[in-house]
Amino acid sequence: MRESSTELMVDLPAESNVTDLLITQHKRAPKAPLYAVKTDGIWKDVSADSFLEQVRALAKGLLARGVQPGDSVAVMSKTRYEWTLADLAIWFAGAVTVPIYETSSAHQVSFILKDSAAVVVLVENEEKAAVVRQAAPEAQLVLMNYDDGAASFASLASDGQSVSDEVLESARSSRVLEDVASLVYTSGTTGHPKGCEITHGNFALFAVNTIEFLPELLKQENARTLMFLPLAHVLARAVQLVCLGAGVKLGHTSNAAELLDDLAAYKPTFLLVVPRIFEKIYSTASQKAEAAGKGRIFRAADATAVAYSKALDAAARGGNGPSLLLRARHALFDRVLYPKLRGVFGGEVVHTVSGASPLSEHLTHFFRGAGINVLEGYGLTESTAPCTANTVSLTRVGSVGIPMPGTTIRVDDEGEIQVNGVGVFKGYHNNDVANEESFTEDGFFRTGDLGSLDEDGFLRITGRKKDLLVTAGGKNVAPAPLEEKLREHPLVAHALVVGDNRPFVAALVTLDGDALDNWVNANGADASGASSAGSSGGVLSSAALRAELQTAVDAANELVSRAEQIRKFDILDTEFTVDSGYLTPTLKLKKAAVLTGYREAVEKLYS
Repeated sequence: MRESSTELMVDLPAESNVTDLLITQHKRAPKAPLYAVKTDGIWKDVSADSFLEQVRALAKGLLARGVQPGDSVAVMSKTRYEWTLADLAIWFAGAVTVPIYETSSAHQVSFILKDSAAVVVLVENEEKAAVVRQAAPEAQLVLMNYDDGAASFASLASDGQSVSDEVLESARSSRVLEDVASLVYTSGTTGHPKGCEITHGNFALFAVNTIEFLPELLKQENARTLMFLPLAHVLARAVQLVCLGAGVKLGHTSNAAELLDDLAAYKPTFLLVVPRIFEKIYSTASQKAEAAGKGRIFRAADATAVAYSKALDAAARGGNGPSLLLRARHALFDRVLYPKLRGVFGGEVVHTVSGASPLSEHLTHFFRGAGINVLEGYGLTESTAPCTANTVSLTRVGSVGIPMPGTTIRVDDEGEIQVNGVGVFKGYHNNDVANEESFTEDGFFRTGDLGSLDEDGFLRITGRKKDLLVTAGGKNVAPAPLEEKLREHPLVAHALVVGDNRPFVAALVTLDGDALDNWVNANGADASGASSAGSSGGVLSSAALRAELQTAVDAANELVSRAEQIRKFDILDTEFTVDSGYLTPTLKLKKAAVLTGYREAVEKLYS
C-alpha cells in the first residue's frame, strides 16, 4: 500500500463555521467588490457591505418563516447570484442547505425533499415551483426574486424585519465546524442518489487552505472568476467559498449561448472548467482551421504546444527544458494563433482548474502550451471538493496532483484509492449500510476509483473499480483511458466502451453536431452522399466518416494490449444531454442509463 499526505496549512477554531468567511472578509474590506451581477448586459459590482446586508435580511426572513437552526432548506435554481445569497442566508439562519439540480424531475425532487426533511424550498421561478408542487404539494415555497408577492425574496426580507440582530446572531453562531452545513445528493451515474453530509469544517477548512495552496490564482491583485458550472454541484460551491475567503470577485452565468460573450466582457483571471468545455473549444478550433484551409498550420501549432508543455514537465523533473528551436516555434505560434485560443476564455485567463471527470493528457498539454495552464484535480462529492490537485509550481500532466492540505491519499493492494482528511464528509444521510460499506476501520473513505501514486506523491487515476469490464475470456479492461482517447478526436462528443462478459471490447460513440457539420462541408462528395442526404442518417452511413473515426479507435487501441483493444464500434444518431437523462449536470456520462436506453445498439455490436 502506498500513501501520500500534505500537512494542513491553516487551522480554524472548533467553534467557528463557514459564515465566518464572509464576516472576516467584510471586516477586512467592507467596500471591496465581492460579486458582480449582470444587469441589462452590464456587469455591476456588489460590495461586501451590500452582500452582507442582503444575506442578513434573507436569513432573518427564514427565521421569521419558522426555520430553526439545524433545519434543512432546499434550493432549486440555475447558477446565479441569488443562489449564492440563498446559500449564505441559510447558513446565517443556522440551517442546512439542500441543493437540487434545476433539471431534476418531480420524482427526484420528491425523494430529496422527503429524505432531507426540508422545511422551505427556494426556487428560481414559477417553472421550478410547478415541479416542486407536483413533488411535494405541501412544501413552503419562496421564489428567488424581488418581485412583489407573498412568496418572494422581497416578502421574505420584509418578514425578517421582525427578527432582531441578536436572534440572528444566536442562530448564525449556533453552528460549529463539526455541524452539517449541506446535504448534497449525488447526481449519480448509477443508482439512487445518496445525501452526503458536508460539514462547516469541510467547507471552511477547504477554503482557507486552498487560498494558501494556490496563491497564484487566489492572491493576485484584481483576481476574478466567472462561475458557470451548476452550484448544485459541491465543487462549484466549494470554489465559490474559496473566492469569498480570498476576496476574489465572482460573477455567475448559466446561459450557454451567452458564455463566450460573458467571458469576453467579464475577463476572468482564472476559471473552474469541466473537460467537455476544453474538448469543445479544441474541436471547434480544429474544425474551423480545417474549413479555412489552415489545418496544417493548426496541427503544427498543436504539436508545438504539446511538445513545449512536455518539455516544461521534463524540466520540472530535473531534465532539459524546451530547446532553442522549440522556443522559437512556440514564440511564432504565440503571436499568430495561441492568443486567439486565450481570447475564447476572455483574454486574461492564465490558470484553469479542471475537475468532475478526466481530461486527456493531449488536451492538458495543448492548452498549457498555448498559455492556458490546466491544473487538474480529483475529488468526489464525498470529499467536498478536490482531495488532490496540481499546483502552479507542482504540476505533473497526466496526474491529478498531490493531496490537498490536511489530506492523506493511499492506494490499497487492489489499486483502490482511499482518502482521509479535512474534506471527507461526515457520512451518508439516513444510510448506515452505505456508511459501513464506504469507510475502512481506520476511517478512510473508499472512493471506488482505481489509481496509483508515483514516487513524488502524484496521483494518477486508472479507472473506476465498478467500471472494470471483464470479457468472456477473463480479461480485465479499464474503459476510462480508451474513452478519454476517443474523445480527443474533434468529431467525438461522447464514447462508451463496452465488453463486460462479451467476447471482445467494443464502443458506442456520439458525434459533436457542429464538428460533424464542418466535416461534411469539408469532405463534400467524399462523404458518400452525406452532404446531399439532408439528414444525419446519410452522414452516419458514410464510409469516409467511419474511416475517419477508425483513426480515433486506432489511436485508443495503441494504449492497451491486443486483448483490450476495441474491435468494433458504432455511431449513435443522437447527442447525449442532461435533459435526455444520459448526462449528469456536470456533463459526465451516465453509463448505466446509456446501457439501458441503448441495449439494442450494444447487442447489435455482438450480433
